[in-house]
Amino acid sequence: MNSLAAFALATLVLVAVPGPNLIYILTRSVQDGGRAGIVSALGVETGTLVHVLVAVCGLAAFVTDHPIVFAVLRHAGAGYLAYLGVGALRRPPSAVAAGDADAPPDRRRPIRVYRDAVLVNLLNPKVVLFFLAFLPQFLPAGLTPADTRSHMLVLGAVFLAIALAFDLCYALVGAALAGRLRGTPRRERRLSYVTGGIHLGLAALVLV
Repeated sequence: MNSLAAFALATLVLVAVPGPNLIYILTRSVQDGGRAGIVSALGVETGTLVHVLVAVCGLAAFVTDHPIVFAVLRHAGAGYLAYLGVGALRRPPSAVAAGDADAPPDRRRPIRVYRDAVLVNLLNPKVVLFFLAFLPQFLPAGLTPADTRSHMLVLGAVFLAIALAFDLCYALVGAALAGRLRGTPRRERRLSYVTGGIHLGLAALVLV
């Protein structure tokens, strides 16, 4: 088995295990619908793309070599997840659930959903450590610096494609569950509590 096939298999195994990104996408899709889940998947993997580029350019080592930078990123990521969690807990039932089917849609929401997903991934320094440790394991020996960067880009693209496929599947699963979990103010309130609790739990996980 060549290194690329081994990398794809390892990525498939790793991504198949539900982690913070998949849980975030699932909860977002359940609470806000399939479109929000898909937008969240695209946002999360945009953050992954940035992490890959950081690793390829050698900037990931800067984060790991400076504990203060790592700590700032970690607390910023936890703080942002906590902010989203509190927002979910305080969120009122949707206008549709409250009986106002003619309420106008919020056209800015997809942009906010995308931004939130990008920041949730981007502000997680553990992802920086992951790519810094994971990608080099599948590089052939004896590569020049330029070839190393090229191979890491290819590996990053493979990881991104596999991760996005799983993200979209979770978004669709969340959309399928949304109809059963939403629909009335009481259900929406309970779902907000669950979503807020999950976000707060993910915030605590980032700090561990």
